Amino acid sequence: MLYNLLAPYADEILFFNIFRYITFRTGGALLTSLVISFLIGPTVIRWLKSKQGSGQPIREDGPETHFKKQGTPTMGGLMILFSVTLSTLLWSDISNPYIGVVLLCFLGFGMVGFFDDYFKLINSSHKGLSGKFRLLIEGGIAATAIAIFIYYTAEPLNTGLAIPFFKDVLLNIGWFFIPFCIVVIVGTANSVNLTDGLDGLAIGPVMIAAACFGIIAYLVGHIEFANYLHIFHVPGTGELSVFCGALIGAGLGFLWFNAPPAMVFMGDTGSLATGGALGALSVITKHELVLAIIGGLFVLEAVSVIMQVASFKLTGKRIFRMAPLHHHFEKKGWEEATIVIRFWIIAIVLALLGLATLKLR
Repeated sequence: MLYNLLAPYADEILFFNIFRYITFRTGGALLTSLVISFLIGPTVIRWLKSKQGSGQPIREDGPETHFKKQGTPTMGGLMILFSVTLSTLLWSDISNPYIGVVLLCFLGFGMVGFFDDYFKLINSSHKGLSGKFRLLIEGGIAATAIAIFIYYTAEPLNTGLAIPFFKDVLLNIGWFFIPFCIVVIVGTANSVNLTDGLDGLAIGPVMIAAACFGIIAYLVGHIEFANYLHIFHVPGTGELSVFCGALIGAGLGFLWFNAPPAMVFMGDTGSLATGGALGALSVITKHELVLAIIGGLFVLEAVSVIMQVASFKLTGKRIFRMAPLHHHFEKKGWEEATIVIRFWIIAIVLALLGLATLKLR
């Protein structure tokens, strides 16, 4: 909004020229969302406590250490939704369609998560919306976002799949691009949701991935950098760096309250929203496959659940003591802080490998 209001007058008022720079506005978005999170955090937590009573339901079959968290409020993702949205609208070019696409996934998936959390609370159960219904709504949101992306993106980028490690290789998969991207976005959202099981565990890798895609979006949107790196140039994607900055700032602010022992949980409200946004970012920047590397920790968590379910149904035996993967290590006796920090280290290493694909071509 500031860009749309002030940048047109940059030739008359020199100071307004700084609003033309994506890097400046990204920094502004990060700091703004961080400050908003700090300011609204205590009020949101008090309000959630007053409304939720006993807080997030604790699974009876979960790790024993989780029972001491009884009474901790959930839906803390509302802080992230508000901070990111307000900061993005304030600092980004709101006429950019890609900003709208990412916000659609971010807020749409956030609302699905909100209702999922709400039904868990009113039913005093860890089960919220039915799985099929939730996937149906998530698929509809993702399909709408992809349709908008295809409409505003030039051919062949709108339905092309970029292959990492190869120069200028774009596989045009036609209308199959839509179901493929639905799987990417919905899969990422639910993978982040599965990862959100320990204090600070999910938000750290989310911020790491957001930082990576902030860099990627800037490079993809800059024709000279894109040509130098032999990656596909998608005009307008640089503006998504502003959203990524806002997400990092909101994540840092949320982590202040979510650090062990957590004062509030993100809930599905935050995990589905951030995951959906990361999936959308990967689609728009033509780095759908690279997301599997940058967000490799989320992939590991999701795969551990798939393997556990498949093994139990086929053989009656479990591969892990408990799934997702972080619960397996809890059952083995690892301290929660140890698991979180080690998983963050894995996320950082995978993120660096993902960024390396920009040059390894």
